[in-house]
Amino acid sequence: MTIRLGDNEYGKAETHVVRVARADAVHDIKDMTVSVALAGDFSATHLTGDNRLVLPTDTQKNTVFAFAKEPVGDIEDFALRLARHFVREHGSIERARVSVVEQPWTRITVGGRPHPHSFERAGSEQRTTTVTCLRDSEWIVSGLTGLTLLKSAGSEFWGFRQDHYTTLPETRDRVLATAVDARWRHTGDHAGWSQAHRETRRLLVETFATKHSLSLQQTLFAMGEAVLEAQPEVAEIRLSMPNKHHFVVDLDPFGLTNENEVFYASDRPYGLIEGTVTRDDTAGAPEAW
Repeated sequence: MTIRLGDNEYGKAETHVVRVARADAVHDIKDMTVSVALAGDFSATHLTGDNRLVLPTDTQKNTVFAFAKEPVGDIEDFALRLARHFVREHGSIERARVSVVEQPWTRITVGGRPHPHSFERAGSEQRTTTVTCLRDSEWIVSGLTGLTLLKSAGSEFWGFRQDHYTTLPETRDRVLATAVDARWRHTGDHAGWSQAHRETRRLLVETFATKHSLSLQQTLFAMGEAVLEAQPEVAEIRLSMPNKHHFVVDLDPFGLTNENEVFYASDRPYGLIEGTVTRDDTAGAPEAW
């Protein structure tokens, strides 16, 4: 038997950097958590402890902070600059993957006007990106996480398979709620990342609202389909959508009726629906994920 080293990577995870742009009296804030993962010729450090080709993770952290000194721009551009730097400046690095999670902040309103340098955290939704760079290839995946949606009508679930353990009743009228994690791969590098993100988000939200749902799976596909039909620069989209169950409370013991008005919102266990929607004329890119 021969024992070999398999696939491996290493990096600095979750460097939290906040960049304040002070170009004038009105400040802007960029709040990012940056993770770096590097792969390449690092067998020696695993097998013998020889670290000559290893770029320390502390150096990676410092690089993130140093790059944030310049205007950050969209997180896709920031991740691209970092990933390209690691691959181009260090011969031992064959692949650099940089993931960024952006926490949005909004200006505090004082006297009906946005304050120039005071902010409040804007909910749980976050914008994400993952950029993967090789010496001759690049992939950009944008995304969002924590997009919480609910519709109080326009959703059914019936006709499902039943067995000895089935207790769930069929319903023609239910609350449908989820927290969307979505990631979409671009066909190339282009400008206007923020506009593309806003448009993708709008398509996801509006399709969820307007599609009459017979299952969360059907809704997932419709949301992905809407993005691909409207945005030719998106090659594929991957969606993860937990079913945030809302159960009708039995009020009969209290002599009360409940016509889909009072619900118990259960946080766990929950159904988890995941799927990829892609074009049939676009080659896959497993390296991007």
